[in-house]
Amino acid sequence: MTFAELDLNGTYTYADYLKWTFEERLEIIKGKIFPMSAPARIHQRISWKFTEAIVKFLEGKKCEAYTAPFDVRLTPLKRDNSSNKVHTVVQPDLCVICDLDKLDDKGCVGAPDLIIEILSPGNSRKEMREKYEVYEENGVKEYWLVEPQDKCVFVYVLNEAGKYIGLQPVTDEDILTSTTFPDLQIDLSRVFDN
Repeated sequence: MTFAELDLNGTYTYADYLKWTFEERLEIIKGKIFPMSAPARIHQRISWKFTEAIVKFLEGKKCEAYTAPFDVRLTPLKRDNSSNKVHTVVQPDLCVICDLDKLDDKGCVGAPDLIIEILSPGNSRKEMREKYEVYEENGVKEYWLVEPQDKCVFVYVLNEAGKYIGLQPVTDEDILTSTTFPDLQIDLSRVFDN
């Protein structure tokens, strides 16, 4: 099967995803296909700056960070890790996983502790709606949405009821401090510098 032969209105699982051999990158969110485009240079630059800061922060800690392409498999409601049951496979721009038992040779099974997604033209709805919902439903403790054009970061933190609470947005004039990792502080002026 080629990418062009996929029914974009169909419903797919991780088992389907494993069979595909085409070069196009895509994500499956709640069974629906979302094609991924090649990121722009500014996207990659910002991703690299966040990666540098987080890798440095994680030195000597048991948590690990991964950048896209890296499969994160999330399961709907029943937390069943069977390939046939996984209806969401995403490739976050950056994720941090502290429960290393969630890692296998294919990526991560279950919710990372922190996910960072960088908005690009054409992906805002997916990042702000579909991914927000599956990250919240699956227990991702902290979700950062990075807006390169306005040089700001929207931070969502899971509360005790399992719902995201949006914190005050931070801009390129601020230090971004993680709620999940309070010692992680990132100077956004360095992230967003040209």
